[in-house]
Amino acid sequence: MAFTPRETKKKIKAGYKTLYIKDELAEKVNNLAKKHDTSFNNIVISILEDFFKENEV
Repeated sequence: MAFTPRETKKKIKAGYKTLYIKDELAEKVNNLAKKHDTSFNNIVISILEDFFKENEV
């Protein structure tokens, strides 16, 4: 299944969180963001939403 980031136009109520991640992982997320012409944050949120949708945690 191909990865597709979520749309960023629709703003919803949200809060701020800080993540401490390995530089190598951050670089992978940055590369994916550049590939999809979107932000680091959008990639992380898209990955988390996909995970929770598929796993119903």
